[in-house]
Amino acid sequence: MDFSWPAEYLAFKDKTIQFAQRELNEGTAERDENQSFPQSGWMKCADFGIQGLALPKACGGSLEEVDFLRALLAMEGLGYGCEDNGLPFALNAQMWTVQTPILHFGDEQQKKKYLLPMAKGNLIGSHALTEPAAGSDVFSMELKVDKVDDGYVLNGQKHLITLAPVCDVALVFANANPKLGRWGISAFLIDKGTPGFTTSAKKSKMGLRSVPIGDLLFEDCFIPEENLLGKVGMGFSILNHSLEYDRCCILASQLGAMERQLERVIDYAKKRQQFGQPIGNFQSVSNRIADMKLRLETSRLLLYKTAWLKKNGDNAMLEAALLKLQLSEAFITSSLDAIRNFGGRSYLTENGVEKDLRDAVGGVLYAGTSDIQRNIIAKLLGL
Repeated sequence: MDFSWPAEYLAFKDKTIQFAQRELNEGTAERDENQSFPQSGWMKCADFGIQGLALPKACGGSLEEVDFLRALLAMEGLGYGCEDNGLPFALNAQMWTVQTPILHFGDEQQKKKYLLPMAKGNLIGSHALTEPAAGSDVFSMELKVDKVDDGYVLNGQKHLITLAPVCDVALVFANANPKLGRWGISAFLIDKGTPGFTTSAKKSKMGLRSVPIGDLLFEDCFIPEENLLGKVGMGFSILNHSLEYDRCCILASQLGAMERQLERVIDYAKKRQQFGQPIGNFQSVSNRIADMKLRLETSRLLLYKTAWLKKNGDNAMLEAALLKLQLSEAFITSSLDAIRNFGGRSYLTENGVEKDLRDAVGGVLYAGTSDIQRNIIAKLLGL
């Protein structure tokens, strides 16, 4: 069993870290406080080639074919180097739940229209699944779709959608035939400015505050036939295909953030003096650090295994659910341990320690809650 990475992958990860540290960290605290989207950082990432990691060269990437393991390692490096946890989250959301579905299920016209502009940073895409009454129970979605001549008419709402307030195009899932359950779901690409399609203002939230989240509203919104992604009834297949990639890479960025967090705690424990000695000498402090390291490494192994399965075209539903549950819960627990080790100063926003905890909480909710992951795991184990 070989756990090593190719030297060129590791070199690219280091290059990504250096880019993030050099270009993406200025104004992080201000963006968090003001909940402002880092448009300039988004464009810098595009120039570096981040968005193109999810695309082949023909569609704006740098390689002839998408190298998922290389991309995943780069996103881990981005999470380590970028102190704004929201930016890697937003990038991953577009790359794996908008770009990847268009790449695999879109026709040539759709690929040409959307993918190259997304790779260049000129187009922002959002993935719209959740509704006010359809969160974990995704099949209860109520966005209404009526078939008409040459297209479809949508009426309803999508809720808590990442990048919704700033998106140029939304990949929208709607249940055109509720009687068919999951096989009644279809996917549509809806452009900003389409009559009847509006977006809400950004919603204030606890963490990941630089990522705008809001609602998408549809009122007698006509969608031409050519904006259907794939075929009628393929929405559930498109959704399942992309979410495993999404979970891997969003969580890879979180893993990078956890490693950055651990290094910062270790450095502080060596320097902070109490009772005439470094606080790292005290077992209560050192044990918390040991637990943080254990969570980091067990999460890393699950991440790499899941990514390896996806790279080889194997089913990774169980591993993706285990990964999502383990890493998201681990980030919260380690963030609490970091706060305890830093002490009272960590409670002040000016020191940036509590920000990781606020950002981590979202991980047990988005892309399938921890409760849903446990249900998936139990079902796949035959229960």
